Amino acid sequence: MQPNTKFWGQASRPEERMRGNLVPSHPLFGGGAAAPELPPEVTLQHGIAWTLADYEALPADGQRYELLDGVLRVTPAPSPDHQSANGWLAFYLIQHIQVPGKGRVFSAPIDVELGPKSIVQPDLVVLLRDSAATVTARRIVGPPDLVVEITSPSTASYDRREKRDLYAAVGVREYWLVDPGTRSVELLCLEHGSYHAEYVYTGQAIVPSRVIVGWNVTTAALFVG
Repeated sequence: MQPNTKFWGQASRPEERMRGNLVPSHPLFGGGAAAPELPPEVTLQHGIAWTLADYEALPADGQRYELLDGVLRVTPAPSPDHQSANGWLAFYLIQHIQVPGKGRVFSAPIDVELGPKSIVQPDLVVLLRDSAATVTARRIVGPPDLVVEITSPSTASYDRREKRDLYAAVGVREYWLVDPGTRSVELLCLEHGSYHAEYVYTGQAIVPSRVIVGWNVTTAALFVG
């Protein structure tokens, strides 16, 4: 868990969980005070595990929420470098997957349900035509074939620990950790229920993806600009 992660209060009712004992009443939950300004990378914790129903009742306040094993987390807005890498990755993935009809590519924010107490918003998601995941009117349900997370100093540990463990447990075949700071991509492939770290790719190296057959994009091309 990150050093700046905080736990907020105790609550016994779902409608109180966003404010707990430490957060003032939120007008969207019937209170009169202004909504609190949450610091980056806050984990909202309480005495009862959050459920998907609680998650769906969250206000549309512009925050990016994720639910991992009953713990609700809010992450900061992405940086320009993050968004640039996200745009290039989405562009090349669409060219390799969606345009030739091999599957679909989704970019955050989109909910991916991975269990009764886990719903995440990966930066990029790839579903092949025979994917174990399904697309509903509201979200993706089940493990994607490929998940891409673009890390930052404040999310790196979360992406490499909690999210990595969750993705492996539910059967995400391939996980890319993209770091704009080092202009690198780390490839993790699922083998016998756990991830095997292949290599960290930089410069003119091409990630040897097992999911994206024919991927021929140099790593440097993902960080142009």
